[in-house]
Amino acid sequence: MLLHAPNESRPYHLGPLPQEVLPRDAGILEVEASRPKSNVRAAAEITNAPFSVAIERYHRLFASLAAGDVAVEEAPVPDDTALRAVDIKGGGYFLNASGIGICALPQNAWLVGCDETAATHAVVIMVEHGRGPEADNMAAGWVGDGDEAAGDLRAAEIATCLAGHIRQMGFAAQAHSVGHSQVDIERLAVMAGLVVRNGEAVLNPYLGTRFSLAAVTTEYALEPDMPLAADTPTSHGLRYWLGINGAQSGRERARRKARASHLSAYPMEQVKRVERPTTVIFDDEVPRVPKRAAFFTRATYGDLGEKAKTERQRFATKHPFALGMIPLIRNMVPLQDGPVEVGGEYDFSDAAANTRAIKSLSYMLGADLTGICEIPRYAWFSHHENGEPVEMYHRYAVVMAIDQEYETMEGASGDDWISGAQSMRSYMRGAEIAGVMADTLRGMGVSARPQTNSDSDVLHIPLVLWAGLGELARIGELVLNPFVGPRFKSVVLTTDMPLVVDKPVDFGLQDFCNQCLKCARECPCDAIPWGDKVMFNGYEIWKPDVERCTRYRLTNVKGSACGRCMKTCPLNKVITADGPLLTRAASWMGVNAMWAKPAMIPLAVKLDDKLGHGKRNPLKKWWFDLEVVDGVCVKPRGVNARDLDPEKEARMDPAKQRIAYYPADVMPAPSDPDAHLLDRKAALQAAETLETPADAMRRNGGGR
Repeated sequence: MLLHAPNESRPYHLGPLPQEVLPRDAGILEVEASRPKSNVRAAAEITNAPFSVAIERYHRLFASLAAGDVAVEEAPVPDDTALRAVDIKGGGYFLNASGIGICALPQNAWLVGCDETAATHAVVIMVEHGRGPEADNMAAGWVGDGDEAAGDLRAAEIATCLAGHIRQMGFAAQAHSVGHSQVDIERLAVMAGLVVRNGEAVLNPYLGTRFSLAAVTTEYALEPDMPLAADTPTSHGLRYWLGINGAQSGRERARRKARASHLSAYPMEQVKRVERPTTVIFDDEVPRVPKRAAFFTRATYGDLGEKAKTERQRFATKHPFALGMIPLIRNMVPLQDGPVEVGGEYDFSDAAANTRAIKSLSYMLGADLTGICEIPRYAWFSHHENGEPVEMYHRYAVVMAIDQEYETMEGASGDDWISGAQSMRSYMRGAEIAGVMADTLRGMGVSARPQTNSDSDVLHIPLVLWAGLGELARIGELVLNPFVGPRFKSVVLTTDMPLVVDKPVDFGLQDFCNQCLKCARECPCDAIPWGDKVMFNGYEIWKPDVERCTRYRLTNVKGSACGRCMKTCPLNKVITADGPLLTRAASWMGVNAMWAKPAMIPLAVKLDDKLGHGKRNPLKKWWFDLEVVDGVCVKPRGVNARDLDPEKEARMDPAKQRIAYYPADVMPAPSDPDAHLLDRKAALQAAETLETPADAMRRNGGGR
């Protein structure tokens, strides 16, 4: 407990709740099988409240994607149904399900009048309802009684993704959710061991009735779970409070529940706030750049060569789980824009109340960290991909960080087959959260737009920085948070709603990264600088070799994309009541005792390697290593299985590392459709022209 968290020895597919210790009764299967078929249940009546309308709009979209084409060949997966169940359950927990259960699909589980399929099994998803806003919070009026509908949406999302994953592996599967189901989901939840009957209702021993259900019916054979005993206790003692078998403890659940709804699960309110970011930014020298300048976009145009151009279309979705999320991501893009309702009874004159409400809404929907800033000029792209200028149309950015999921990363190398899915998971979840929020605001007469990975008019990194969610790190074009490290993707909601902005943070990261080289040491393509920061496009930054990084992520033959820098960063931790005492103490000291940093940092950097942080934990590897080639899953040619390489640091000489720099003034024209092959020789020579931060400060009279 001092050095290691109890859940390090908990197999991932068991999930966050200790369901495995509850009493079971196989006789319940016969009872449920003898019950008559249920009638088709109508969807809950949709009110005209903007939040309810927004939730239903997205729920209908997910329901439209519940079924789809099945890969023409079955994936080379094991015949062992228990191993298959680990993959499917792991996928559900990866998407933040509270519980996953599996059962055989009885004929009487189909609703009256619904067409039965050849499905033989059901996967049932349980999602705990989000933390709702307090009665005196403006968001309480927005949400009303919509917390259940929000839970239904999340359950539908998870079911749709799991069904897509199974279909990509070559087996038929269909998602079912509340109001959009052909099966009796509650009956299946009883049979799958997630809930017990309590009169006309069902309840979970840990969550009570505050949960939503969805299901996947499939012909993919899976090991079933046993139903819970009818008399399963709903009160839990000291073991639950401490964390049974490494499951989330009762005290951690109580800690989160006790926090105000506008605060994240992490104590960001304790972090020191400053007027400007801790890295130098010369605002007037930062250029606006076109979307054409982004390196993944350049790869699409052929600037990085034909191989990179080809792989750009599939590099992050080469794994069936990632590919199963793509329909949701793509089909949410058209929902990003919509009309703003005129008039209405809503009063948004109180910026502080607006801010509290918008943060509470973000956390109820599943954001992990939320900050707010005014949008600087240079955070807007200059041109769309078609060459048309981007107008600066909103004042504020609500910036949300979506965790890429710690435990899955613990089971991975960082550049193996699940890496791309980690990114897609966060992009999908972020688009869903920001989309519902924007729809809600527009329905109340406020102009708002989600800015997602798929379609954004703003650059996220400067907004994450100015919104106070972290500091720029050695990893380069990445902001690192004191509580989740670099392990997140961002989504942004831009709006003109009056808001109170957050200030940037200072938790001593510049000193930490100056002394820590772990991400640079472990980078598989040496793209992270070993030396000092430079001034680049108006920023003081450890500038990575973006070309080298992009090429590796696109053409990684033993994995999907790459996030090894995030995996191995010493701050890639989870700071909760269940974490190791040393980690929690170090985090508290790092945030609240800045004076101790000079002594703490060298020790922390060395201790991180000694404790083996960054190694793979096989208990957390839930996925099958598969590659989708021409629409069919095959065994990949290999799997990156890296652990740590501490000895490499002795060989890292900054003078021998060559970083290529591509400043804004050498980018292709905003609408140029032709390939512009990179001139790496010139980019390497550009290093000679870069200023040091000290020189730039002297040139600017010491100011920013």
